Amino acid sequence: MPIPTIVATECTMSENEARPDDRSVDAFLDGIADDARRDDCRRLMETASGESAVMRGSGIVGFGNLHYRYATGREGDTPAVAFAPRSVNITLYISGGFDSLGPILARLGRHKLGKGCLYLKRLDEVDEPALIDLIDASLARAAE
Repeated sequence: MPIPTIVATECTMSENEARPDDRSVDAFLDGIADDARRDDCRRLMETASGESAVMRGSGIVGFGNLHYRYATGREGDTPAVAFAPRSVNITLYISGGFDSLGPILARLGRHKLGKGCLYLKRLDEVDEPALIDLIDASLARAAE
């Protein structure tokens, strides 16, 4: 299988953020003070249920794996899809950007986009089937 070339974006994880570690995902999520944010993160875990959740970096929950190689020859591994509960939003990291995902994004509901990240305030403001389609598209890109 060829190694996909991923172009660096505003929201690309650093090597340290992408590196998996042994911390408990459940313990990390239990530590989220805001009840609604914690519940939203648990729902995101269920949405990506086809892949095992792994802690990465200081506060990123990743699913699947994507090996990348930049045009410079530098390469590494990152999750195929991941999320991070931040103070204002939940940041969703998507493989391959959003260029071909317009129809899904149109159905999604309230969100903001970076070049490689999707920012959600609350999951009850988005269409859950569209969110599932978005996550599935990211996982499928990583499997190519």
